[in-house]
Amino acid sequence: MTSAAAAGRSTPAAPAAAGAVLDLQVGAVAHGGHCVARHEGLVVFVRHALPGERVLAQVTEGGPGSRFLRADAVQILLPSPDRVEPPCPHARPGGCGGCDFQHASLPAQRDLKAAVVREQMVRLGGLDPGQVAALVVEPVPGDNDGLGWRTRVRFAVDTDGRPGLRRHRSHDIVAVEHCPIAHPTINDPTSGVLARTWPSVSEITVAVSAATGEQVVLPDRHPVGRSRLTERAAGRDWRVSGAGFWQVHPGAATALVDAVRQVLAPAPGEHLLDLYAGVGLFAGALAADLGPDGRVDAVESDAAAVRDARRNLHDLPTVRLAQAQVLRWLRTTELPAVDLVVLDPPRTGAGRPVVEAVAALHPRTVAYVACDPATLGRDVAAFASHGYRLRGLRAFDLFPMTHHVEVVAALVPT
Repeated sequence: MTSAAAAGRSTPAAPAAAGAVLDLQVGAVAHGGHCVARHEGLVVFVRHALPGERVLAQVTEGGPGSRFLRADAVQILLPSPDRVEPPCPHARPGGCGGCDFQHASLPAQRDLKAAVVREQMVRLGGLDPGQVAALVVEPVPGDNDGLGWRTRVRFAVDTDGRPGLRRHRSHDIVAVEHCPIAHPTINDPTSGVLARTWPSVSEITVAVSAATGEQVVLPDRHPVGRSRLTERAAGRDWRVSGAGFWQVHPGAATALVDAVRQVLAPAPGEHLLDLYAGVGLFAGALAADLGPDGRVDAVESDAAAVRDARRNLHDLPTVRLAQAQVLRWLRTTELPAVDLVVLDPPRTGAGRPVVEAVAALHPRTVAYVACDPATLGRDVAAFASHGYRLRGLRAFDLFPMTHHVEVVAALVPT
């Protein structure tokens, strides 16, 4: 008899290792496309599961000494009423890592995303739960089934020249002949990029204009045919390079402009800063609201985006475009009174130095457009420490079937 047994104590089970199958009761959704469960006191992040389900989950990462485990739900013992059959055969354990929530109904997906935004804003943003209790994730107008919306996709190419997508947290490629969330042009069985093989190519980027039907194909960043598209949003045409940034959902750009306009309520004669301006979407769409006596300063560091922005904004004399790093520009530019600011930073967020520089300009309203609720929460907390409070928050389902969500926050002086 061991000393532990002799003392009447049980010996703890060894931590599960990769490959082990665990019987888990699934808890709340977490940021990143998985739900949280526990095994022997250890947190397990489970993909392909839904809150409230009981599942058998196979450990994919972690083991003795790990702070947490990752696992895939390989058998559903007690399903959620929100569970549906995924529309894609690759949306499964060991399959494509692009879609996180195909196994949930669209309303349930939006509820999951809303829960994540609320949790991040409370935990990282320092908000009271009551401030975000009513938040919902809004569908984009025209999106009914969550499929066929993605107009820009980067495909990896396997050693046989077949395009595909990578497994979750892996470099392995899953060859696909059809991607349900991709735009129909991309899936065309005769002319689409998935209908042929691509020898001597490691990746393909394809971009489609939902407005005009134009398509750009970039195998390893070398264009086949045209290299730019014409997009239409917020009542204007926009030139965008095939490799440049543009919202991938056809309804996203207009939805975000409408939300930002509602947040800012721009008035004639006001001065607007459009930071991380990209190809000029917000600057171009809002310049008319400020009238001939207004002013817009648009700042973007990416050279290709600035070239597109110059073309997109050339007819707007009140808009000044600067190619510069946002923080450097804010620290080195002498600005008159600033009334409004649009912040649309990359996924890493604006960061405390940019927040400090923006707050020092004392705008009456800041519209913060975020693609990551965690970095938004962090930056909202930074704004709070510089005298700005959250006045409003809206979330949009610009990426159905995935865990991604876009959020527009309104910040005003306290």
